[in-house]
Amino acid sequence: MAQGMSPSAIDLTEAPAARPVGAAGGSWPGGKSAWVMVFMLFLAGVLSVIDRAALNILVDPVRADIGIGDEQIGLLQGLAFGLFYAFMGLPMGLLADRVSRRNLIVAGIALWSVATIGSGLAQTFGWLFTARLMVGLGEAALGPAAISLIADLFSPARRGRPISFYMMGQGLANGIAISLTGLLVTAAGAGAFVGVPVIGHLVPWRIVFVVFGAGGLVVALALLAFTREPARQVQAATGAAARMPGAAEAAYFWRNRGVLLPLYFGFATCFTVAYGASAWAPTMLLRGYGADAAFLGKWLGPLSILFSAIGPLIGGTILDRSMRSGRTMARFAILSIAPVFALPSVLAVLAGELHLATVLVASSNAVFSVIGTVMFATLQSVVPPRMRGSAISLTLVLNTIIGATLGPLMVASVTERVLHDPALVGWSIAVVCTPFLLIGAALYALAGRTMRRAAARGDSECADLLSSGAN
Repeated sequence: MAQGMSPSAIDLTEAPAARPVGAAGGSWPGGKSAWVMVFMLFLAGVLSVIDRAALNILVDPVRADIGIGDEQIGLLQGLAFGLFYAFMGLPMGLLADRVSRRNLIVAGIALWSVATIGSGLAQTFGWLFTARLMVGLGEAALGPAAISLIADLFSPARRGRPISFYMMGQGLANGIAISLTGLLVTAAGAGAFVGVPVIGHLVPWRIVFVVFGAGGLVVALALLAFTREPARQVQAATGAAARMPGAAEAAYFWRNRGVLLPLYFGFATCFTVAYGASAWAPTMLLRGYGADAAFLGKWLGPLSILFSAIGPLIGGTILDRSMRSGRTMARFAILSIAPVFALPSVLAVLAGELHLATVLVASSNAVFSVIGTVMFATLQSVVPPRMRGSAISLTLVLNTIIGATLGPLMVASVTERVLHDPALVGWSIAVVCTPFLLIGAALYALAGRTMRRAAARGDSECADLLSSGAN
């Protein structure tokens, strides 16, 4: 935990009182203070992905230093990070619906930052695995709390851009991680950190983790100093008896399973590709096309940043325009079509030329940013306000169990056990990821068709909330 953060400074039990609103909605803060919060969440999102993405660029140095293989790297990329991230996702979502979300995020950032520093100091596979577990535990707090905060800061018709800006941070982070990692590795190799306290004696890959972890502690302190928790936008109390935490959420999900199940599993299936391909694409360029860390920092990093900036802007703009024009179902068409545009990125092994392959790999950042932006905004519109945190946390659970855990490991396993050649990792990406993209698109199409039919019958709470625009 960062210096100066006393237990009282991050008391998670003192959330502001909720402000009841009518069925038509209430007043949202908006303005400068709301955008300050969004900017801080943007920075937190950047750091949350940088802490994960750095390992993807440092695969071979970590393998050599710790003495492990591709499958163990796949476990570090997926299971180690995802175990706590998945199983703590729903508890964190329920917590985000009940306590100060800002303070929950501050505590999470502090934990994952310390764990990232611990990753850089790890001497064994077990030590590094444990550190990645703690990174996942800390980061499980961010997503549900951040999206819930944004939903209480902006009205439904103005929510697309702030959500897309927050999502842009996580998209940009992959490119930022590549560029900064390449820069730090190159600088460390040239002796730039010799004599610097704490990190001067470390090898380059370890310096990267320690520097990124220290940056997270700074952001945690800034979030605590410059933002405050907004009042919650909740519907008027009905006087119903209190239920066990999670019971109302589970009942709502079950009643609306025809829409929500394909929606959630479509997201998880697409992000099996996002996690699996992004975990190994830099290694494919290094092993298969002869790139080095300096090339990745110069080309893949900036291109990833560019595509990551384009994607959320497209998604947010389309969302806001469709909302204002009354075409609330258009988001399902976007979700059904978008996965197809990621096919070129997972087939980059066929490019035959390093620069073209790099552009194709980077282009996936735009596609998955659009999917994430539209998906999160859709969820905030099809669940009651009291369930916003838990609705997002369920995506994190499923995306982690199915996507983050299986994606990197399946690619590594195909490389080691089927192809038997580390240089063929690009073909492993293609074999694993192509069918998952097509399945994801089909599941989103199913969710859209079910929603339209439910809206026509008038028997779906999700459809009622989406069409009313009052959420």
